[in-house]
Amino acid sequence: MQRKLTITVDEKVYEGLHKVVGLRRISRFIEDLVRPYVLEPDLESAYRKMAKDEVREAEALDWSEATVRDVSDEPR
Repeated sequence: MQRKLTITVDEKVYEGLHKVVGLRRISRFIEDLVRPYVLEPDLESAYRKMAKDEVREAEALDWSEATVRDVSDEPR
């Protein structure tokens, strides 16, 4: 169930939200930002969801392999 919430923000913040996020997407954007701070995290399902994201997993693998190469190149 969704509930309506009225908030007040600075005019420049609103204009930025409108420009960057889009008029019909502001509510979803704000909800996605605050959700992790106000709901108890379900880490197991979050990890499952991340693991299903093949693009994210490939980027994470590339990053971790690059990090290992960086460390292995250091003189001992």
